[in-house]
Amino acid sequence: MQREDTKRVEIRRGIPIDRRRFLQTSLSFTSASGMLLPMSGAYAAGAIASAVSGDSIPFGQFETVAQFRDPGPSGVAVTPDGRVFLGFPRHAENHSKASLAEFRDGKLIAYPNAAMNALAEGKPAERLISVHGMTLDSLGRLWLIDDGKIAGEPIAKGAAKIVGIDPSTNQVIANIVLTPPTMLTESHMNDLRIDLTHGEAGIAYVSDSSFGIKPALVVVDIATGNQRRVLAQHPSTQPQQGFLAILDGKALRYDPIHPTFPTGGVDGLTLSADSKRLYYAPLTSRRLYSIATDLISDFSAGEEALAAGVVDEGEKGLSDGLATDRENRIYITAVEHNAILRRDPRGSVEIFARDPRIVWPDGICTTDTHVYCTLGQWNRLASFNNGKDLRQPPYLLIRMPIATPPEPR
Repeated sequence: MQREDTKRVEIRRGIPIDRRRFLQTSLSFTSASGMLLPMSGAYAAGAIASAVSGDSIPFGQFETVAQFRDPGPSGVAVTPDGRVFLGFPRHAENHSKASLAEFRDGKLIAYPNAAMNALAEGKPAERLISVHGMTLDSLGRLWLIDDGKIAGEPIAKGAAKIVGIDPSTNQVIANIVLTPPTMLTESHMNDLRIDLTHGEAGIAYVSDSSFGIKPALVVVDIATGNQRRVLAQHPSTQPQQGFLAILDGKALRYDPIHPTFPTGGVDGLTLSADSKRLYYAPLTSRRLYSIATDLISDFSAGEEALAAGVVDEGEKGLSDGLATDRENRIYITAVEHNAILRRDPRGSVEIFARDPRIVWPDGICTTDTHVYCTLGQWNRLASFNNGKDLRQPPYLLIRMPIATPPEPR
């Protein structure tokens, strides 16, 4: 049975950043080639000045890995040997650069090759149209969700798909096109996680946050391609009606017809460290939910059984991406607070890192030593601000060390 949250969720103050280290943090931007270059003194001064006010006072440890001009990154995955992969979707703004790239030697390299990223060549099912969320499975293989959407155009047949790539060979190992009735005309296949503990070749869990008002979770058997939508009517996948967000000092009410900030249904996903539970959350919500993977991976389980298995895990703030570390702690992108939160297995939540440059933290992943996150500034898109683009490139890829000293007493 679904239960109401009875846990006490604690918010603890994060670890103050070393002010000297913060002022010495490298402030730079990338050239068109992706190389890091010094940032102008005016921008640097503005960034430092804004860092000492109110809710944006920095906490934790913060390091800039890379910075990019247009387009901005969304998904991120980092292999155990340090290879960095990034997704650059085309659903918000069309662009001619690679939608999937490896960041190597200070440059973005189309991955797995330029031909697969070329918009004008080949069938949509064979190309990378708009790569959004991505993840590594427990064998270190890269998986991504291509939402198939180009700004201003309908989603072409075969464009929305799950793609698996083995970084050890740079070869595609899976390409599963999402089809009706799993795929809707308004679907926004947003993020995914891969569970190798179920199914012959694993199960993919995908969040369809929806470009319209029909979100759901999508479950795909990788070996067979069998797929289905689940919990499409359940409150845990739906945006919260009347939701109020505070972004860049503005109070913004959820309006699916005329949105003034990024909204939608089920968005962030993460698996527990042992893959026994799938955690998920709607974008337009402050609650976290979970369900046993034994249940949701079972294609014979009906909607009533799935609904009864959903657990309300309590509040976690307004967030986009989610990630889990080896200690089963969940990292939460706190978009209203320029912060990353960390939730321990008991449900206690702390500020893990906060910085004024953490503007709409989006894709997030963990390695054994660090948390990586892309900062998309998506709430500042022109479509949410009366046609005026308020984003301020460069867009950042940041990382934070998982091992942190104890909080001063």
